[in-house]
Amino acid sequence: MDGGDEGSSVTASHKTVELIRDSAAVVDLTGKVHQLPCCIKYDGPTSVSDYFKPKSTDMEVDGLKVEEAHFRGRKLHGTTIALPEGYSGFILGKKSPEEKNPDCWETRATSRNVTVWNHDDVPSKDDAFVRAFHWFAVSKTLHQTVTAEDLESTCID
Repeated sequence: MDGGDEGSSVTASHKTVELIRDSAAVVDLTGKVHQLPCCIKYDGPTSVSDYFKPKSTDMEVDGLKVEEAHFRGRKLHGTTIALPEGYSGFILGKKSPEEKNPDCWETRATSRNVTVWNHDDVPSKDDAFVRAFHWFAVSKTLHQTVTAEDLESTCID
């Protein structure tokens, strides 16, 4: 034996995701995407805007404008965070069953921001969701091309 896994087979599945930003079939949900601090065990249609009505407040914390809403009798405080330039949020759905590949996904909607809600605390720059957005800048810096001049300017003699 040569150390191989004789008799076993690995099946790789091919998954496809079509990310389309600007199309008549793609809905723009900017200002309508919310990250709630709860689990909702339902994924069908509902008239959310009849019951969930966020409103602005005059409060600002850490440079974040605070909004207020109620969900199932609980007061929520939230803030809307814009996605960085060049980024988009995508809401995906499985393609129609007629497709040959059942693991094929398509863009149903996009968003340029997300509103993050807290139960007991007002939003702040220390919230985990807000802090996660710092990784966009870190990622950009890590993936930039380094030139010879960059290396020379950072060398310690």
